[in-house]
Amino acid sequence: MSDSSQTPREPVESGVPDPFPLMHPVMKKNYGDWAWHDRPRPGVLHHVAHSGDEIWTVRAGTPRQLDVYSIRQLCDIADDYADGHVRFTSRSNIEFMLAEEGRVAALVEQLEEAGYPVGGTGNSVSQIAHTQGWLHCDIPGTDGSGVAKAIMDEIIEEFRQEEMPNRVRLTTSCCQINCGGQGDIAINIQHTKPPKINHDLIANVCERPAVVARCPVAAIRPALVNGKPSLEVDEKKCMCCGACYPPCPPMQINDPEHTKLAIWVGGKHSNARSRPTFHKLVAAGIVNNPPRWPEAAAIVKRILAAYKEDGRDWERLGEWIDRIGWPRFFELTDIPFTKYHIDDWRGARGSLNASAHVRF
Repeated sequence: MSDSSQTPREPVESGVPDPFPLMHPVMKKNYGDWAWHDRPRPGVLHHVAHSGDEIWTVRAGTPRQLDVYSIRQLCDIADDYADGHVRFTSRSNIEFMLAEEGRVAALVEQLEEAGYPVGGTGNSVSQIAHTQGWLHCDIPGTDGSGVAKAIMDEIIEEFRQEEMPNRVRLTTSCCQINCGGQGDIAINIQHTKPPKINHDLIANVCERPAVVARCPVAAIRPALVNGKPSLEVDEKKCMCCGACYPPCPPMQINDPEHTKLAIWVGGKHSNARSRPTFHKLVAAGIVNNPPRWPEAAAIVKRILAAYKEDGRDWERLGEWIDRIGWPRFFELTDIPFTKYHIDDWRGARGSLNASAHVRF
């Protein structure tokens, strides 16, 4: 228990938290003065400073949405093997920092025994970055964290190993209007029908001007239905995004039959070797089939297998597709090509000048 007389720390609501108070002593001592690093095995990083100090980082995957028992278990492991020094990555991996090489093997063994796979470094499949799904979102078509769990169960060995041509970033998101994530492979949820309106509730629940303003394609307008103020949707304009549902729950967009999964490939945020790129649609209309989503998982596995077999060293997935061409990609992955895959939109000027590379 903390001393009740102690003034609590005021929260910092802007900027990056100061990392130094909780930083490992070896990292703090050699901050900005590292000489080189290597990877003794998948999931383990070894950094050496100019001073000769060494530190090992062990990375393990977590389910992200952690219960109290799991957090305490991970903290106990950190106390036993890493002097309590841990951190979480942006993809919800947990990293343990150690100054003694002799503890590394025992820590890896303990994590695997507790059910936390060690890996995710080097040229491997990363932990899937996913949206919150039913945990807090108001318009998810399905549970993004559930899709992430099901697919990672299928490809976990590619997380534990470093056998890919380059890193593979995967994302899942519960809809494409709020959190449509992009990555080397992205699994996004698509609503495929206009909202079903409960006209009896609109006048009591919804602020109609706000709902009209929320629609990005001006497909919603006020209406009188059975003498009551309501809303109507121009279904020719509606793009089934679901943006109307949060301010107006009677405009139900979710549907067990018409909510589908879509898979996109080739997204890239970094400037390494090539400019950042948007991902492209390769499979749509995939059945939303919880709790294991086998149809989506099968397509992801085929894409990874083709990339692993045919990609060159250090070639990102999108760069591999650029080299072999889209016809060859669809052939190698056995994904049907349809008219909906033809990209004829030119509104973004191709690249949006999103690269830091010099252009002439």
